[in-house]
Amino acid sequence: MRRIPYLLAGLALVVGPVTVGGQGNMVQTHIGHVMTGFQGTPNSLGLLPTAFSEAKIAAQHAGLAAKMPGDLDSMKLHAGHVIHAVDPSVEVKGPGQGYGVKRAAAGVAQHIQLAAKSEGASKNVQTHAMHVAASANTVVKRADEIVALAQKIRAAGAAAAAAPLVAQLQTLAMELTAGMDANKDGRVSWEEGEGGLQQAQQHMELLIKGEGGA
Repeated sequence: MRRIPYLLAGLALVVGPVTVGGQGNMVQTHIGHVMTGFQGTPNSLGLLPTAFSEAKIAAQHAGLAAKMPGDLDSMKLHAGHVIHAVDPSVEVKGPGQGYGVKRAAAGVAQHIQLAAKSEGASKNVQTHAMHVAASANTVVKRADEIVALAQKIRAAGAAAAAAPLVAQLQTLAMELTAGMDANKDGRVSWEEGEGGLQQAQQHMELLIKGEGGA
């Protein structure tokens, strides 16, 4: 099987084959849904690269909002754009791809857990699936926090009230990808409350490597 490129934070990367040694077809199928292709995503990309792409847009617009702390209208505009990239079911129009970080990350958690529960799934798949799912579920929770915060920005009556919320929004948007060191131990792990999309991707790579992939 050919190697399949996918986008990660704007960079084209190449991962090993989705077919992993000795696994049942449904294990392969669900890993493929996470990494390389899923029906209904923009350009039918995998759920994880879709989440990365939408998170990048959210972070860009959170940054644009933070650049103009004295302009209430600008902050409200970009807060709406962040919502669209994170959860377009809340804000239908915007610069995102129309799928949303939240939906894509929830899909990652769902399908990697389905892979782990499929007949023939190895211990390696089961172990790293737990790590991937934990990180993805943390991203889902962070996405909800972002939407709630952005809605507060859009309801603000003055720039002085909105600006500190925008600063928080920018931090949260960056954490969608990078995660956060919640326990202050000097590293960001896959554990609940810490993991971001980068940690989910790291453990997908470990999963594939453990099954003989490149």
